[in-house]
Amino acid sequence: MEKSQILIVDDELIIRESLAAWLQRDGHQIEALASGEDALQRLQKKRFDILFLDLKLEGMDGIEVLKQIKDIDQDITVVMITAYGSVATAVEAMKNGAYDYLMKPFEPEELSVLIERIMEQKARERENIYLKEKNKERNRFENLIGQSQLMQELFDFIQDIAPSESTILITGETGTGKELAAKAIHSNSYYAQGPFVAVNCGAFNEDLLETELFGYEKGAFTDAKTTKKGRLELAWNGTLFLDEIGEISQRMQIDLLRVLEERYFYRVGGNHPIETNFRVIAATNKNLEKAVQEGNFREDFYYRLKVISLEMPPLKKRKEDIPLLAEHFRQRFTEDINKNIDSISREALDELMLYDWPGNIRELENAIERAVVVGKKRQIQPRDLPISSTNQIDPEDESLQNMEKSHILKILQKNSWNIQQSAQALGIDRSTLYKKIKRYNLR
Repeated sequence: MEKSQILIVDDELIIRESLAAWLQRDGHQIEALASGEDALQRLQKKRFDILFLDLKLEGMDGIEVLKQIKDIDQDITVVMITAYGSVATAVEAMKNGAYDYLMKPFEPEELSVLIERIMEQKARERENIYLKEKNKERNRFENLIGQSQLMQELFDFIQDIAPSESTILITGETGTGKELAAKAIHSNSYYAQGPFVAVNCGAFNEDLLETELFGYEKGAFTDAKTTKKGRLELAWNGTLFLDEIGEISQRMQIDLLRVLEERYFYRVGGNHPIETNFRVIAATNKNLEKAVQEGNFREDFYYRLKVISLEMPPLKKRKEDIPLLAEHFRQRFTEDINKNIDSISREALDELMLYDWPGNIRELENAIERAVVVGKKRQIQPRDLPISSTNQIDPEDESLQNMEKSHILKILQKNSWNIQQSAQALGIDRSTLYKKIKRYNLR
């Protein structure tokens, strides 16, 4: 366990000395003071990880000290000490920023467990801050790629929600990378050392999905020659990813809801409950809220899945990421087939930027794979791509509108579709640029 700097503030000498002795035995650096006034002065000069603060102090009481401490050090963790057992006072302390409270008398083991929990939380917070800062300097988070504002916000959100154990519902169009997002959440969660077990719920009929998820006992049905563990069992201490969750039947929704709420299940044909310990992430490209209104999806199951929701943006809303993604796929496929194609031509990239990508990233990936396979030159050319943009500008059309459209497109391409930079270059604001992009059907 990480050792910490701890300050004890209590006006009873025996409490200060006994508490200090216990904590020093665990290897922590300890200072002890008798008054809130002395504590505030000391905190101005030295940083502490944890403060044990008595609620009832002579002079300035613990609550008042607590309020002032947060103006000095936002990061210090405060644990209140009380011998009075006042629930109202404890609640007031928690509202003012206390992490927890201890009732006198307390046991040394209780202190050790509490400090370990605090230091583990601090370590996670430091790691989270470090990763956020690190990710700001790069365009990749796990296997997700993007420099757009939408993706940077998505990276931050994933880091915020990953440490929790809450169920997550990922929505978005087909091909937007929902499973990649689920894996990124898993990799940054407490379950990262456990398995990531994915189930495509749309790939099975109801009976097959039941046995796939719950497993079965030997003899449960004609072909059950042996006992088989289901995905629920295989996901122990890991993440269960339920893709295409909108495709499952109402009966299966009831069965899964029961598992989520009761944390155990039975194999098909089994009589013994099997405990579960996994984090559930579900994904769908369907509008489940509409399905609930139409009576095709259970409302209780929907809200049980949607404790936290995450929406994957379509590629047409993050076109500035296309060059990064296309280059990533080019590198991957040229390595896979050992072919000497070292770049994407400007003309081909223009085609990629103008296309709407209804199949999203998956369609882009397939397009680049095809271009690498059929390409005859060192650069990917427009003719290598299996797409045709509908937004080409007629070079013979010299109308004012066409000239404006051509100029805006040129600036967008020059700035890799970065809206802020393009708007500045054009001398207009972001809102006006978005309106012109929509007007000229450039996306």
